[in-house]
Amino acid sequence: MGEVTITHQAHGDGGKYIAKVSGETATGHLEWEPDGEGVRVATHTIVPSEIGGRGIAAQLVEELIADAREHGFKVVPQCWYVAKKFDQNPDWADLRA
Repeated sequence: MGEVTITHQAHGDGGKYIAKVSGETATGHLEWEPDGEGVRVATHTIVPSEIGGRGIAAQLVEELIADAREHGFKVVPQCWYVAKKFDQNPDWADLRA
């Protein structure tokens, strides 16, 4: 498995976390949209099958959570995968909007 690098890019009013795997052309991403001051709605987490099964979706969510802690925003887990990760990590409850 290649090294995973996650970057954040602004996209309109929202943004996207992008996971690149060294040696692969496919990328995974987690998209979010703003919902008022200090709230981000996680709308989609997509990891193509070519790079699936490597924990990339989990790393994308963890990057979002790290940014929420660092920058002081809350998250609405609209995406089923992000909601599942919130349920699996009760210590994230304070970040759920």
